[in-house]
Amino acid sequence: MLIGEVSRRSGVSARMLRHYESLGLVRPSGRTGSGYREYSAEDIRRIFHIESLRSLGLSLREVGRALDDPGFTPSALVGDLIRRTLDRIAAETDLLTQLRRIHAADPVGWADVLQTVALLQALGSTSADVRQRAVLSSGDEAPVEALVEAALSETEPSVAGALRWALARSDDGARALLAEGLGSPVAAVRERAVQALVELPGDGAAAQLRVALANSDAVVRGYAAVALGTRGEAEAVPALLDMIVEGRNDTDAADALSVLASDTPTADRITTRLVDRLADGATEAPARGRLTQALADIPGTTASRALVELSHDEDPAVALTAAYLLQLRDTR
Repeated sequence: MLIGEVSRRSGVSARMLRHYESLGLVRPSGRTGSGYREYSAEDIRRIFHIESLRSLGLSLREVGRALDDPGFTPSALVGDLIRRTLDRIAAETDLLTQLRRIHAADPVGWADVLQTVALLQALGSTSADVRQRAVLSSGDEAPVEALVEAALSETEPSVAGALRWALARSDDGARALLAEGLGSPVAAVRERAVQALVELPGDGAAAQLRVALANSDAVVRGYAAVALGTRGEAEAVPALLDMIVEGRNDTDAADALSVLASDTPTADRITTRLVDRLADGATEAPARGRLTQALADIPGTTASRALVELSHDEDPAVALTAAYLLQLRDTR
């Protein structure tokens, strides 16, 4: 079979077939009387083998080894091809992510594109100072997805604070992305996500925090409860009481309860819940002490009556705490 026919059947150009021949990868078995290359069935089979190996990403040199070296074992080379392919996919994925973020920033000119690229590069810097300066100077058009990703991975407190500040100034896209972070299998990521949500303004962020009250992570629930409590959201009360009983940020939880107790009906309901927890036989002594202290800033006669009763509690620590709090209330 002549080279033209081989090219048509194999899909390999005549020029490439000649190149293969120059490299010694395939040699026509014969020549016609006119001197034209003539390929046998075995030659054509070898051409198809070459193309198959090239489709796996092998170089022409590696193809030659695979076909001609009797001692060649493919496992090592295939393993290397897998690693190279994974590296290439990772690089292409990073590039795709960067392009999408630039596109999401909706640049109006190349100056905007370059500004976004500079921000993305700075966010990947090993220098905390560089990352912080980049965030603080990012402006309102910074790609939200990049800021959220950085916020969920940032370990330097000053940079993390700058990222939360930038996200609080961004559009609503940050809220949904941070909500996804609450479901991360990594505890530190969940904590960073809720910390950023706490600083977002608006009802949308508050709605996500209400959802976070049911999160399986106690740290997430705690941040959400304190934030909602200080915003006057009564739904946070059960979680705040749990924090006091468990001794997790109990001071912040008590402060949030005092904010919620701004009107008499709410103050009375909070007092009733505190007293119920105090009377629960499963509540241990340290927790009873913290619950008593939480009554300190709850206004109203109901809280005062509860402290009077607690001043006669069989637990001396609770009784002393209640008596002291009553004295403070009398001097106000």
